[in-house]
Amino acid sequence: MSSLTALVVCGLLYMLHWTYGSKSDCSFDANHINENTQAGKPHVLFILVDDLGYNDVGYNGQHHGSAMKTPSIDKLAAEGVILSNYYVQATCTPTRSQLLTGRYQIHTGMQHGSIHPCLPKCLPLDEVTLAEKMQETGYSTHMIGKWHLGHHRKECLPTKRGFDTYLGYYLGNEDYYTHYRNYAFGNYSFKGYAFHDDTSSSFRPAYEYTGQYATFVFTQEVQKIVKNHKSSKPMFIYLPFHTVHDPLQVPKQYSEPFKKLIPDEDRVTLAGMISCLDEAVQNITTTLKETGLYDNTIIIFSTDNGGPVTVAANNWPLRGAKATQWEGGVHGVGFIHSPLLPKEVQGTNSNAFIHVSDWFPTIVSSIAGGTLNGTKPLDGYDVWEAITTGKPSKRNELLHNIDPLYPHVPKNGSDQFSSFNTSLHAALRIGDWKILTGVQGFLDHKGRDTHNSYPPPESNYTAFKAVEPESKHIWLFNITADPNEWNDLADDNPTVVEQMLHRLQEYYLNMTPPYWPNRDPNCDPAKHEGVWGPWE
Repeated sequence: MSSLTALVVCGLLYMLHWTYGSKSDCSFDANHINENTQAGKPHVLFILVDDLGYNDVGYNGQHHGSAMKTPSIDKLAAEGVILSNYYVQATCTPTRSQLLTGRYQIHTGMQHGSIHPCLPKCLPLDEVTLAEKMQETGYSTHMIGKWHLGHHRKECLPTKRGFDTYLGYYLGNEDYYTHYRNYAFGNYSFKGYAFHDDTSSSFRPAYEYTGQYATFVFTQEVQKIVKNHKSSKPMFIYLPFHTVHDPLQVPKQYSEPFKKLIPDEDRVTLAGMISCLDEAVQNITTTLKETGLYDNTIIIFSTDNGGPVTVAANNWPLRGAKATQWEGGVHGVGFIHSPLLPKEVQGTNSNAFIHVSDWFPTIVSSIAGGTLNGTKPLDGYDVWEAITTGKPSKRNELLHNIDPLYPHVPKNGSDQFSSFNTSLHAALRIGDWKILTGVQGFLDHKGRDTHNSYPPPESNYTAFKAVEPESKHIWLFNITADPNEWNDLADDNPTVVEQMLHRLQEYYLNMTPPYWPNRDPNCDPAKHEGVWGPWE
């Protein structure tokens, strides 16, 4: 059956479903897209970029004074569907947990921060992962890059959670060349090698990559997997780049062109890292085309959180940064690119309300043609129809987070709102409205306030500065009218505030408590042949 015929059949089944209540199975009709692969299933390449600021990708930054250049990424985005109303989490681990489970972090105990190297914690072992569902649906599954979902037990590692192969870092913040990771807490100070090459039955440190720049290694590994793919079995490749997370390191040929454009030295290096990332995306896309797999591949591109303004990133004009629930921390850069997309949506911007948790049901059901049987209740929605037809997203609400372990804000006197403890760090979006409570920013090591977005060094914009009392603990914004969160409407809309706090309280009462155990010195790589890895 041709793709066009499949779409027509799907439309007829869809109308029958609504008219007569009959069940239709038209998710993506991937089975009819390309019959050269197993059951016609398309390959899926999911690229997750670490700490990329909203203003640090070319197609956004070109409008907001940024000198960052990403021509290859921009081209893929421009030929696909740019997701302009797309959200992720404020830090690394939570985004990864929601991508791979389709469940809010408050339902997995992952709502407090990112996993430290010596924290005996991982993505709960009773959670079904996206990779496991893709295996179940007939895919080969490969992960290349940064895991950051726990490693204290072997059962926590990627190839025990649904990936056939894995190359990369269990942790985060590794040196891009030596692949060592330093970590200190209390009176302890540890250092170990962090690069691993795993299968489902073997786990080994990959010393052969010592001295090789990590972004090059990850790119070449993806290219190798693509070139060696000879079977009719579809591939799911999860590529969570370590780039552009600190430490800021890149071969000089990438940063040199920016020295005359950007006065800040750290941002020059960041610009080089972003340029190298762009080249990596181009090289992988070229390999897909050369092998003939591109025509049957869906590429999804996403950031993991907002850019850290403490490490030269920028989210202008959005307020805030990584680790805050302001838009600068959670409004992600994202797009989907594929020749399999309907022609009428290629080259468009979608304003559909989409969250990173939505990829789980969307990929499993509508792209891979699998079922969601066996999963715990999902918080993600299948948004394929919204992306490919322009229809409204099924999502109208998004819990950004509730973190009872985050520092609380001091409150003077009684709180007029009784339905939710507004000293807690939390944020919720319903329709146009967004509410934030508790502490939402902090001063970095240079005394800069992460409450507020300020421009990149190369621009002449005037930074927005909110004048607010330190004890403030409730904000309300109409995000549609005020996407930069400049106009707090809480005092003018007490009824809306109370309704949203009531909803936050409902989430709170059904929340899995955050699991945050004491750090364990038995993690010391010196006890494990100098390598970061499982210690229990």
